Amino acid sequence: MSFPIDLSKYTKQEFSLEQELNQEELETLQTNIQLVRDAIVFFTSVAAKKGLSGHTGGAYDMVPEAMILTGFMNNSENRVLPVLFDEAGHRVALQYIFAVLNGHMNDERLLEYREYKGGLYGHPELDVQNGIFFSSGRLGHMWNFVNGVAHAHPEHRIVILGSDGSQMEGNDAEAARYAVAQSLDVHMFVDDNDVTISGHPSVYMKGFSVEQTLNGHGLKVDVCDGTKIDIMYDKIRAVLSHDGPTALVTKRAMAEGIPEIEGTTDGHEAVPPEVAKKYLAARGYTDAVRYIDDVQKGAAPKSYRGSSDSWGKVRNDFGIQLSKQIQTIPSEERKNSILVIDSDLEGSCGLQHVRKMTPEVLISGGIMERNNFSVAAGFGSKEGHQGVFATFSAFSEMIISELTMARLNEARVLVHFSHSGVDDMADNTCHFGVNTFFLDNAFQDADTTMLYFPADVNQLEALMPKVFHEKGIRFIFSTRSALPEILAEDGSTYFGERYRFTGNDEIIRTGKNIYIITFGDMLYRALDAVERLRDEGINPVLVNKPLLNIPDEAMMKRLADADAVLVVESLNKKTGLGIRFGTWLLQYGFHGIYRHMGTNRPGQGGLHEQILFQHLAPDDIMKEVKAMVQQSQN
Repeated sequence: MSFPIDLSKYTKQEFSLEQELNQEELETLQTNIQLVRDAIVFFTSVAAKKGLSGHTGGAYDMVPEAMILTGFMNNSENRVLPVLFDEAGHRVALQYIFAVLNGHMNDERLLEYREYKGGLYGHPELDVQNGIFFSSGRLGHMWNFVNGVAHAHPEHRIVILGSDGSQMEGNDAEAARYAVAQSLDVHMFVDDNDVTISGHPSVYMKGFSVEQTLNGHGLKVDVCDGTKIDIMYDKIRAVLSHDGPTALVTKRAMAEGIPEIEGTTDGHEAVPPEVAKKYLAARGYTDAVRYIDDVQKGAAPKSYRGSSDSWGKVRNDFGIQLSKQIQTIPSEERKNSILVIDSDLEGSCGLQHVRKMTPEVLISGGIMERNNFSVAAGFGSKEGHQGVFATFSAFSEMIISELTMARLNEARVLVHFSHSGVDDMADNTCHFGVNTFFLDNAFQDADTTMLYFPADVNQLEALMPKVFHEKGIRFIFSTRSALPEILAEDGSTYFGERYRFTGNDEIIRTGKNIYIITFGDMLYRALDAVERLRDEGINPVLVNKPLLNIPDEAMMKRLADADAVLVVESLNKKTGLGIRFGTWLLQYGFHGIYRHMGTNRPGQGGLHEQILFQHLAPDDIMKEVKAMVQQSQN
């Protein structure tokens, strides 16, 4: 079906920095803004209906600035580099709609937003041919890069779109100071809507002011009412006309004009289909409403042999199990012995349950991962105290230096990194949590760092009481996706009431002298492969390794005589378990065939398809085992 909102009604505008806006131009600008906002509501809600998620509010908010800035970019005399750099990657819908308006791709592509192999990922990834001129990475990772762009293009004015959330990141403070020190012609436009994923900065980050912060770094700063388009035009023109780094901070409610989500944290995500339909119907877009009605959600996970039909999210249950452990501490002692810090992702990491069950220990730390981890470590450096920190696994790469300092101070920190691996990661490559072993970077002697990756919610429940009471720094990893319950040979729950977590390697299925070593979200996939291989007369031993970074001596001695060993993981094949497991095998005298499978290439969008694209599905595991069997027989 063709795109049901007629984007041909968009009128390209061209502005001069010497030009004031007349009434006709203002009305055309306002019409363009409304048209583009309507389109964003539509195609982001289509993604939501498909189960792909995707953000509406931030992209919707910034349309006025983007439209005005594009008008100035269209006039080459203004010397504005024609790229809308954006440090808030989740606003990517804005990049895609402008790629269409600028003729780089057709409007029907927007219907593939966040789909597998659609090319329209959850964060911008460089694709010049299709009008995407930068990769944004994670929140607050662009301004420093754009400073370098300014050095490379001294003849141009450089534009970057910001947000109150991304401005919390320490990177931006360094970038602002540098831009001022070097007198770079960089112009920052900040959407200050007082909404982040989990709350309102005015509530949880008292004292934080975007404009005062930027002014304190030395930028020339102005403030604008986001509802006054004519005034916004004049202010943007003034900002761009100024030599050197400047900023315009726009005050507005999130998703203004969509009553059900306006000003709320719900506006940060994709607009719910029912809300979008009501909005679009009021705007007269009956075909768009009909399109949303006809959209089907993606296929549900199939059944996997060896696993139950009961699925649960470890990342969600982490908060429940953590709170149960906190509740074992007398209420009057909790606040003085436990500090849990959220980095604006409480709903993604399970900490919303801590807020409900033990709120006295939880702090909303904002979008400041390095700070929040270090605060947890500082708290946990006092005897009898423990810090708890949680965020996405991809952001583990941001705290490496702070982790070293925590170890040097003998801190006690329990860390939850959700969204590990690649499963269900429509945000795509920049949000892959695949470099887990970067965290295991201490000296071997007397190190207490532990990396745990439970295989289902039952194993997490058994793991938490042990891990909670350990010393040092412990990491628990979970996937974005739900995981099925692992079953024993007799059909009972493997990690059931009789199970006790020890951290040792666990034999899930017995077999002959070929071993599959795996963990986390790859266990149920490998188990399905093993059950099917048995039907073909191949009987590998399946081993779950819940403690990733410590070799189990008893298992390693057993593996020394194996004919073949295969490690299966969704972590980076270059940095994951596989490369060190091969070393362990050699140290224990292994002489058989060794292979390992892992994530090995940039993503292609979608959800469960990410695993298929990395060739980590049960069929791929079966193929690898069969190849090893064939090799051993030759």
